Amino acid sequence: MLTQRSRYALRSMIFLATMPAGGPPVPMNRIATEANVPRKFLELILADLRDAGLLHSHRGKMGGYMLSRPSHLISLGEIIRVIEGPLALVPCVSRTAYRPCKDCKSEADCAIRKSMARVRDETARILDGTSLADTTAMEMAAA
Repeated sequence: MLTQRSRYALRSMIFLATMPAGGPPVPMNRIATEANVPRKFLELILADLRDAGLLHSHRGKMGGYMLSRPSHLISLGEIIRVIEGPLALVPCVSRTAYRPCKDCKSEADCAIRKSMARVRDETARILDGTSLADTTAMEMAAA
């Protein structure tokens, strides 16, 4: 299940994707208001996204945040992985944080593992195949 923190991160990044490319940085207060994210959570979320290289931040009176790459080059999967970690629902199918399940007798014969690997693959395919630009285009089409 997607956590509230991930939803806040996605809303913030989608809002930033609607800003004109090459425009000025967007102040945190404006992001919080427009994306409907509590400022105390937003500060931590934006720091994580900045540290992961998805955002640039600028200090000072005219400071704020902007995407580090064009919106069509940032996927929802990247954002969720920064905030949540691996997309896999069980650790034995994770590509980035593999661990064997403590109560599994045989990974090769585990029906749960096989099903969860398919879930992981489809989830990654959809989230990695959906960019911020795609989401903003969907919003405009729905309006």
